[in-house]
Amino acid sequence: MSTTPAPANPKVGFVSLGCPKALVDSERILTQLRMEGYDVVSTYQDADVVVVNTCGFIDSAKAESLEVIGEAIKENGKVIVTGCMGVEEGNIRDVHPSVLAVTGPQQYEQVVNAVHEVVPPRQDHNPLIDLVPPQGIKLTPRHYAYLKISEGCNHSCSFCIIPSMRGKLVSRPVGDVLDEAQRLVKSGVKELLVISQDTSAYGVDVKYRTGFWNGAPVKTRMTELCEALSTLGVWVRLHYVYPYPHVDELIPLMAAGKILPYLDIPFQHASPKVLKSMKRPAFEDKTLARIKNWREICPDLIIRSTFIVGFPGETEEDFQYLLNWLTEAQLDRVGCFQYSPVEGAPANDLDLEVVPDDVKQDRWERFMAHQQAISSARLQMRIGREIEVLVDEVDEQGAVGRCFFDAPEIDGNVFIDNGSNLKPGDKVWCKVTDADEYDLWAEQI
Repeated sequence: MSTTPAPANPKVGFVSLGCPKALVDSERILTQLRMEGYDVVSTYQDADVVVVNTCGFIDSAKAESLEVIGEAIKENGKVIVTGCMGVEEGNIRDVHPSVLAVTGPQQYEQVVNAVHEVVPPRQDHNPLIDLVPPQGIKLTPRHYAYLKISEGCNHSCSFCIIPSMRGKLVSRPVGDVLDEAQRLVKSGVKELLVISQDTSAYGVDVKYRTGFWNGAPVKTRMTELCEALSTLGVWVRLHYVYPYPHVDELIPLMAAGKILPYLDIPFQHASPKVLKSMKRPAFEDKTLARIKNWREICPDLIIRSTFIVGFPGETEEDFQYLLNWLTEAQLDRVGCFQYSPVEGAPANDLDLEVVPDDVKQDRWERFMAHQQAISSARLQMRIGREIEVLVDEVDEQGAVGRCFFDAPEIDGNVFIDNGSNLKPGDKVWCKVTDADEYDLWAEQI
């Protein structure tokens, strides 16, 4: 008796560009598609359709997005575009008129519907049998995951178009966030990276209303969320934390070992004049005092930040002010960007002198050299100390991981020379043997 082979599942290729917030969007779309019976494939050739999740924050990111869209069209032909650059549909279609659909960020249903139009789902798919893992589809390694707690932003920074792309702040219900975190931990996640456009503002839009998790009341507020996350027994790392006064409440949680002593704070500059032009809070003196106080409460606190040099109107005096501020602040991990005008950003209309490209480059180089010396000195202080390391990868040379002051992909690494017996996701205690500007070397204890 002949049997008819089961029809193949439709196949989707996916390219995710940009920040961790976009990665979470990609994971949500992929989870929905997997629930509907689509297979996710890793090559253009195997895909029935390709989805490109774009970044549109700065011009170089837009250029990369357009380049990847072009590559997907060349290699596959059937391409759907989503993400932050999707709000500029005209600009995308001017370059790539053959894209099948364009949607903006967080428009999960529209993306899924667009996939349905190109490659309909199988009618015989049964989501009750063909189960997706409870934690959904993840694009990060199994042992860490991004936990997005809100969408949008209430700030109106003059260099940024995020609010126009992603809208005003919308906080996720606290019970939903904690349920997702619990599912991730049960699936094997050892580190939760809490992200949003403005993590400190969590709950402002709903007036910090009380929700429920595991039958207990929990306020929709940063401090209470961190307290609840700390009960899950994994690393909890905070990103994009604006230094509002209530951030002070988090430092004792870090000192008590409940969440990682790590704050990612986007300071952007230190000169009061430049901060005012950027429409950022110009509290740099108070910030230095608060950093000092935080470190007195939690001596192990690691602070990472990003800065912009060459913003319109920035003088040599402003730049020198920033370098002096860095010397005082002694930040551990720092990234720096040269200002690049973004289409639609209010900064384009400022009546301020444009900083020439060669001056921007010179300031960037001086900034990086200045901060490298600070970072290197701070890491040298770790030599001889014991640290807990979360292993990311292992080969015959040893293991590569991160300790509490290293977020994946943006910070440094810990190289464990005698770690070839380990596997990704292991947590081990090590003794630091050496350090350079960004990385540590260690031995298992």
